Amino acid sequence: MFKLNLKIALRNLYRNIGITSINIGGLAIALAAFILVMMYAAYETSFDQKNPNYKHIYVVGVAYPEFKTNYAAAPLAVAIKQNFNEVERAGLVKEGSFELTIKNGKNTLFTNKILAVDYNAAKILNINPNGGLVKPSGDSERLTYLSEESMKTLFPNKKDDKPEMVGFGASNSGITGIIAGSIKSNLHSNLTFDGVSIANELGNGDNYGMNDYTIFLQLKPGTDVANLEQKITDLYRAELLKGDAKKGNEELKSISTFLDPLSNLHLRPKAGNDAPYKILIALSVLGISILVIACINFTNLSIAQAAKRAKEVGVRKVMGAFRFQLTQQFLAEIFIQCVVAIILALILAELLLPSFNNLFQVQLAIWHLNNDLFWQLPLILFVITLIAGIYPAMVLSGFKPALVLKGNFTTSKQSYWLRNGLLVFQFSIAVVFIISLLIINSQLKYMRSQDVGFTANQVVYIKNLTLFDNPAKFGSVSFEPVREKLLKIPGIKSATVASFIPGGTNGINSYTTNGNTANIDFVNVDFDYFETLDIKLKDGRFFSKEFKTDTVNSAVVNESAVAKYGIKNPIGQTITGSGIDYRIVGVIKDFKSQGFETAVQPTIYTIKDLYGSNKIQIMLKIEDNKMAEALATLKSQWSQINPKDGEDFRYEFLDDLYGKLFKKQEQLQAVFFGAALLTIFIAILGLFAFAKYITNGRMKEIAVRKILGASDLQVLKLINTSFFVMVIIANLISWPLA
Repeated sequence: MFKLNLKIALRNLYRNIGITSINIGGLAIALAAFILVMMYAAYETSFDQKNPNYKHIYVVGVAYPEFKTNYAAAPLAVAIKQNFNEVERAGLVKEGSFELTIKNGKNTLFTNKILAVDYNAAKILNINPNGGLVKPSGDSERLTYLSEESMKTLFPNKKDDKPEMVGFGASNSGITGIIAGSIKSNLHSNLTFDGVSIANELGNGDNYGMNDYTIFLQLKPGTDVANLEQKITDLYRAELLKGDAKKGNEELKSISTFLDPLSNLHLRPKAGNDAPYKILIALSVLGISILVIACINFTNLSIAQAAKRAKEVGVRKVMGAFRFQLTQQFLAEIFIQCVVAIILALILAELLLPSFNNLFQVQLAIWHLNNDLFWQLPLILFVITLIAGIYPAMVLSGFKPALVLKGNFTTSKQSYWLRNGLLVFQFSIAVVFIISLLIINSQLKYMRSQDVGFTANQVVYIKNLTLFDNPAKFGSVSFEPVREKLLKIPGIKSATVASFIPGGTNGINSYTTNGNTANIDFVNVDFDYFETLDIKLKDGRFFSKEFKTDTVNSAVVNESAVAKYGIKNPIGQTITGSGIDYRIVGVIKDFKSQGFETAVQPTIYTIKDLYGSNKIQIMLKIEDNKMAEALATLKSQWSQINPKDGEDFRYEFLDDLYGKLFKKQEQLQAVFFGAALLTIFIAILGLFAFAKYITNGRMKEIAVRKILGASDLQVLKLINTSFFVMVIIANLISWPLA
């Protein structure tokens, strides 16, 4: 019986090759999109899951009234481990603040991210160098490991994993160190790195005012996390009170701690942006929606073919076939189409995968042993066969032999309403995608055309290792001699240095004015910072060499800071922070230093900041017609201009760096563009199914009307009226929804 049903199924599919191709093609395209989305979702939700401690690892965060952060003080980790038995391990991680140059003879490596971790953090995060994790001896020893890729750059012919001597910084720096070995870099982790420096302990001598570390906790199974959160908050407040008895109870009550599980860090960190999670949800909805409307289309096309199969059903029932047997046969036909569609979908997905990986900056692969697709695809095949096939199979197998053999074939009113309802749903989804695409296009157009409040064009950001602080901190130098050399180069109009550049994040510190204390952003700058970026002045003045106090205790604030503190006449007012009473000399207009997804933060700009970040970010304003010449001169003379940085001249254009903030919107634009095209294509297939059904059911009526003199236009209007009504209904549903 099975062999007979298979023969009948294959024969029917071949006889209706046009409809079969449309069915399989539409489903294959939708399945290819769904497979890519499913792989991406599996990738994004499985960060760090290979860590054996995955379910018990938490980050300690601090919540202030204005913001939340994952940066905390090192002594807090020690206090937590000493006071709470629920904590099995407490470890510290600190990210490098600048690009580090490592040299081995003529081979040079520029590392973007060297992590400093203590031994406990290495155990918690499963950081295992090749050859095994070794505990450093004593408090001063640090074992530095570079990623396998980095080691190949420095030692291309190295075959073993023995320690090697390298140089750090410029060739003339004289700073050397030992690389203990290599470590495999896990790109599928929240902690990616070029290398790690493992110490026995970190943060010795730090106090509770130095929030430079990320604290990782490994909790014992069964720990009440909410209860532990509250106990850590109480401990933290008590420790803060010990360090500063002036802190009031109200101020301490506004500060709390929280525990964020490792599973949250990639997509939904409590202290961070959940945009990746929103993008994943949007992608998942798109993938499921495309697959659903493809199944709807499959169903409608199958019902449209019902008229051609009615007599076959009637004859087979007269010959003794039961409805269950007919249902099996029709499901077999649909199953065959689904199998072919999945094979084609895998081929399409493989062809599209390089572009998809490039768009989302991932490295997905279909054909590897650990891919969940190998068990998911059979399940999807079974579900799609049921969803797309069960109703058409029931409709086809339910025809009455006596009626269909006489030619009185018709489907029920339920089929009519279901078919039309599915078509309306199909077009509603398509219109929602089209509107979403238009909205995202408008957002990107707005972001690119809107005045961001500063000018990134013709500004070159130079990557630099020298610390420029004035007055000088230990190990730092004045920027003034470097500025004088830079301004002598033809084409360079201005030069400045700062602790942070637009497009990145700023530092955060506590400042007080008029009795109001708040945590606001800070940027440590030098002369000509505002002029180089063409930032607009609202009131007062910029920093100037004519005023000696500007390097001592002057500050410039933005409009948001003035509003935050409620200052009515800010010029001349005092704002206190980092142990200095600053005098506000200027107010700048707000500018979008962190893009459009983040509100403009209240910010203070100072030249002197005892506790601020080091000024290492050099920015140059260069005339457009002299850009190439100026860059060539900088490259050739950099070791003389900035001797501490040496011969390694690296730069980026600031507008390129700032443009990376639009990456998420550009990803969404590309995704919705593809989804809109797919849904329109599949909706057109649905229209074809509807038109075919209408014409099949009204062939005699159309013939009679033509005989009585109806024109082609009148017949076209007759057939399309019902379709037009459904499109109107779909738009009425989708516009408010979108």
